[in-house]
Amino acid sequence: MLLTAQQMDPVDIYHTLTQVIIPRPIAWVLTPNDEHFTSSNLAPFSFFNAVCSDPPILMLSMGNKTDGSLKDSCRNLLERQRCVIHIGAEDQAQAISDTARELPFGESELELAGFEQVPFKGTDMPRLKGVPVAMACRLHQHLEVGNKPQNMLLVEVDKIWVDERACYGDDRGRKRINAELLRPLARLGGSEYAGLGDVFRKVRR
Repeated sequence: MLLTAQQMDPVDIYHTLTQVIIPRPIAWVLTPNDEHFTSSNLAPFSFFNAVCSDPPILMLSMGNKTDGSLKDSCRNLLERQRCVIHIGAEDQAQAISDTARELPFGESELELAGFEQVPFKGTDMPRLKGVPVAMACRLHQHLEVGNKPQNMLLVEVDKIWVDERACYGDDRGRKRINAELLRPLARLGGSEYAGLGDVFRKVRR
């Protein structure tokens, strides 16, 4: 099968890309609806990855709501310049999927997902209790790309919290994280998700 992107409808391109660029990590993004996180928005995005390590910058890409307005995560990030990005585990797949629903602004997805916020040490933001990875970030740059356009948000990581049960030190004294213990959830195409499956290490020759 050979596809020519310029001859395809954007919806078909989207579905094709999300089925061939797999697996994708999922950023489970917590943003404040107000200055003090008394109300929070929680949403997953799989157009997400690391793009720089010095400084540590992550990329989030998100479209708009069906009515054309900014998604709450984007609106909150632009207004308050901060967020907490979580990496959820396999057994949190249903909760992550549930928080993708489009709710009225100010209506929190936390109750829908059944998660609570706990203090994020070293920051003035909370993190989700029971989620294995959390990264406190601040907005670095906002770009609009594409014809609709799409919002591309670059955020700089300030603090990283990882569940201690997945952490260990190697024989060189470096901090290591056991991916099999994190059990991160990955996004595929359509309504499909995946876990890590078999983990292997490359053989040095």
